[in-house]
Amino acid sequence: MTKPSDSNKPTPDDASSIDQYLVKDPERFALNLARMIEQAGKAASAWAEPREKGEIRDSLAEPAVDMVKTFTKLSEYWLSDPQRALEAQTKLFAGYMSVWSNAVHRAGGEQIDDAVKPEKGDKRFQDAEWGRNAFFDFLKQAYLVTSRWAGELVEQAEGLDDHTRHKASFYVKQLSNAVSPSNFILTNPELFRETVASNGENLVRGMRMFAEDIVAGKGDLKLRQADYTPFEIGRNVAVSPGKVVARSDVAEILQYAPATDEVLRRPLLICPPWINKFYILDLNPQKSFIRWAIEQGHTVFVISWINPDERHGRKDWEAYIREGLQFALDAVERETGERQVNAIGYCVGGTLLAAALALLAQEGDDRIASATFFTTQVDFVNAGDLKVFVDEEQISALESAMQDKGYLDGTKMATAFNMLRSGDLIWPYVVNNYMRGKEPMPFDLLYWNADSTRMAAANHSFYLRNCYLENNLARGRMEIAGRRLSLADVTIPVYNLAAREDHIAPARSVFVGCQFFGGPVEYVMSGSGHIAGVINPPASGKYQYWTNGAPTGAFEDWVAGAAESPGSWWPHWQNWVEAQDAERVPARSPALKNAPLGDAPGSYVKVRV
Repeated sequence: MTKPSDSNKPTPDDASSIDQYLVKDPERFALNLARMIEQAGKAASAWAEPREKGEIRDSLAEPAVDMVKTFTKLSEYWLSDPQRALEAQTKLFAGYMSVWSNAVHRAGGEQIDDAVKPEKGDKRFQDAEWGRNAFFDFLKQAYLVTSRWAGELVEQAEGLDDHTRHKASFYVKQLSNAVSPSNFILTNPELFRETVASNGENLVRGMRMFAEDIVAGKGDLKLRQADYTPFEIGRNVAVSPGKVVARSDVAEILQYAPATDEVLRRPLLICPPWINKFYILDLNPQKSFIRWAIEQGHTVFVISWINPDERHGRKDWEAYIREGLQFALDAVERETGERQVNAIGYCVGGTLLAAALALLAQEGDDRIASATFFTTQVDFVNAGDLKVFVDEEQISALESAMQDKGYLDGTKMATAFNMLRSGDLIWPYVVNNYMRGKEPMPFDLLYWNADSTRMAAANHSFYLRNCYLENNLARGRMEIAGRRLSLADVTIPVYNLAAREDHIAPARSVFVGCQFFGGPVEYVMSGSGHIAGVINPPASGKYQYWTNGAPTGAFEDWVAGAAESPGSWWPHWQNWVEAQDAERVPARSPALKNAPLGDAPGSYVKVRV
């Protein structure tokens, strides 16, 4: 619907709008540009120095080549049929014409709806100038038309295999996020105004931060997502009281102090992922699953994995089972006198726990009486977005890169995780930090997210090949300690938690994995994603969870018939655990039988990369 404008002459508001984009002090602006270039030189020096010394080598060639190969396959599909190619080009051209037509109408003073609108929740185009200013509005709509058209090219390419389609979709999303007009000074009205208003001082601050982050990354950019200075492990994060009761080459075993007079007879052993650090489960007292479990009467033990270096290059899954999980079971039995435990595995820590259960079942070790899995995959057919990085060529290149040091740098893994949600975890911080020149706010969750860990070469290679590439655990072909493992041998009760919006361990993938266990499985789906879906204390009153009995049949049918309950799933899990064994005994203090090796959270967790 349109209506004529009363006048085409600029109004006072228009003049004011134009004035805010004009530099007021050209001399000061030029001086700040010179200062920005000086800081850019420092950034370039910080990037070049470790390369000149041979301390690091760039690994951009491999993913760039893979992206080109993927897009070549996509192009072959569309260009192999002239009619198909013409239809695709016509669709893009029609989208541009709609945007252009709207721009012409608005230039004539008409009010008209956008040809295309941002997706719900897209925060990039919230500034009023994206709709009020004809130039920025045109840029926004042209970008949205192009990015959606590119995404549809991937979705409609019927000739692509699933893995290539997955990679193409991922690469298109990365490029689309990268070239958004919201990422550049001259094409983002908010950035442009701030640059003019400060006479370019924001650029000086931003380039200084950019140089500092390259220095922090030892030649690679270590993107800061929060102000990390207020946080310290053991002071205001990971503060639940406890002791280190055992230490091996790959793990410290922590036992936490009780908060109740009586505790469940069965201790609780938590096996977190080694891809990041365990204190996501003990971030602060309000969000701590560990503290909450203690308050429910659990004697909690946690495996704190080593941040590996050159000495750990050959530590594979058997080493992590023997020197981590079984070592922890020995410590639990020694400290409490109890053989039977309830175990929890989170993410890849859960995958390791599942493999260990299959191995221990064959070896007659029955100390784990029940198992809980948090967002854990054992079947990788429907694996999440990380599967984009996994094929023979990419794994071989990664193994070659790990060979020299014996590990994968933690920043590489952190970057991969951030790329899975680059629109949330990369580009907003690039804009805020390096263009607006603003320090990010303190946030304990992002402090944890940035506290990356290295990956031992043998461990990481085994994981990628046996799980993501070959799916050997679900297929009964994984071999550890000379034994071929079968999840059907795992007959103990299992509580399997998935998260509805999880992009790392999709709820469907977790559901499918349930069918491979040989005992009873309770499948529960929580709201939110890989972290918030797990770390959701009852007091917060957030999200919800779904239950529907045994995970049988199709995933869609299970979801359709599931009962939704508001709030946290934690009390539901507690009821399930107590249904296995609710017997209680006097509370156990840590390290009563043996001298402690230190206070929780221990020393391994404090090693940073």
